[in-house]
Amino acid sequence: LRVMNDALAQPHRGFGTHPHANMEIVTYVVNGKLTHQDTMGTNESLGRGSIQFMTAGSGIRHSEFNHGDEPLRFIQTWINPVRSGLTPNYGSYCGDDGKEDRHNKIQHLVSSATNKKNGQEAPVQVQQDVNGYASELELGQTVVHDLPANSQAYLLCIEGDVTVNGKELHRHDACEIVGDQSKPSKLEIKATGTEPTENGDLAHFLMFTMPHVPGSGRRD
Repeated sequence: LRVMNDALAQPHRGFGTHPHANMEIVTYVVNGKLTHQDTMGTNESLGRGSIQFMTAGSGIRHSEFNHGDEPLRFIQTWINPVRSGLTPNYGSYCGDDGKEDRHNKIQHLVSSATNKKNGQEAPVQVQQDVNGYASELELGQTVVHDLPANSQAYLLCIEGDVTVNGKELHRHDACEIVGDQSKPSKLEIKATGTEPTENGDLAHFLMFTMPHVPGSGRRD
């Protein structure tokens, strides 16, 4: 996991055509509609809870725009691929298809295309050993996730307020989590505050998990 950008595009504004290479790019839409166009001929608009993802590989150019009348917010995550020079690829997942799967539940959205495990394949598959999850929680609701042994995670509170094993996170806060090396670690995420969203008053988080690498983590 290299970057997690929290981006805001005002109505009828956006990011013009620009290049990427040798990166897995996972874009999660928080509110509004994101329109993606690229040099492979893709042109698609998706809304809340949706994902647009790219294997930039040997090189791709794309643009991201908000053609609507309301602000667009999205979380864009960059992940190092398993190797350089992969064939560029684009894919997507429509959030409307899984709205109930993330309501007071943890929805598995991203998994590895290279390290498939029984029961762990998600609608979005990237070229790295990572998993991505999202959840929208009503006030007081708790979800539990078992972090595999020798794993680490990065969790972003997108909307509202949550606690992670009792530690408070507010809107825009994030935390690094390092699990037990020898056994799974239980993560309890509880909604302690909500805010108005397109789907009602909710807390909302996004989390990526991956194998633990000693010495990794933020240094700022």
